Amino acid sequence: MRVKVLGCSGAIAQGCRTTSFLLDDDVLVDAGTGVGDLALDDMLRIRHVLLTHSHLDHVASLPLMLDAVASRRLAAGLGPLQVHALPATIAALEAHVFNNVIWPNFAVIPNAQAPLMRFVPIQVGQTFTVAGKTVEALPAVHTVPAVGYAVAAPQGHWVFSGDTERNPAFWARVNDLPVAMLVIETAFSDRERDLARRSLHLAPSTLAAELDQIARRNAYPIYITHTKPAETGLIMEEIARFDAMPDGDSEARHDIRWLAAGMSFEL
Repeated sequence: MRVKVLGCSGAIAQGCRTTSFLLDDDVLVDAGTGVGDLALDDMLRIRHVLLTHSHLDHVASLPLMLDAVASRRLAAGLGPLQVHALPATIAALEAHVFNNVIWPNFAVIPNAQAPLMRFVPIQVGQTFTVAGKTVEALPAVHTVPAVGYAVAAPQGHWVFSGDTERNPAFWARVNDLPVAMLVIETAFSDRERDLARRSLHLAPSTLAAELDQIARRNAYPIYITHTKPAETGLIMEEIARFDAMPDGDSEARHDIRWLAAGMSFEL
């Protein structure tokens, strides 16, 4: 399975795109502003969208992408784009985005029987299949109902935390999975740790406590996502500082790396 990073920033700035990952050519995980760098033909190949939650930085491109390829999807008879999300996320999008005020309701265009988009409700802990990929919705702890995802691949699971703060249930499940790669958010630096706590995001100090929950038998690369552009350098410095502390037989506790838009991984 190929994972392409379309966007992994916590906000926009030059060179910064918000959260979106393309799995192979046909599954999108979140629909942040990074989707806007795809060509129309690339957008047309997408059959499924997995949303972690309803916040704008994770859904902003969904209505715009649908509009961009609507005529071509209809002409090709592709059927509706399947948007998988928690019921609360679907309700938020129906009420606040696809409400014929902010954007047309593509769930009934051109008609309710054959729409451009169809919402598919999921639940935390549910395992389901999209485009031949086995996906599990993982628990997340955020200011709105949210999930992370684990997607099975030949080399192990690609695991994405979504937006979350302290999350013991997440680690309880992830420790039982053969993880090939973990993508985890760290939105704020420690100087903003109070804001991180109130907004239910991680800062380096809370990330350190979260990573301590990884079972000792498990080792895999950890990629940091969702950093605020103005604080990315400081966040990575603070992460490097805590992870340089000796731990047992190793000189660094984890293999922590910075995620960047444009990266691609084969799992």
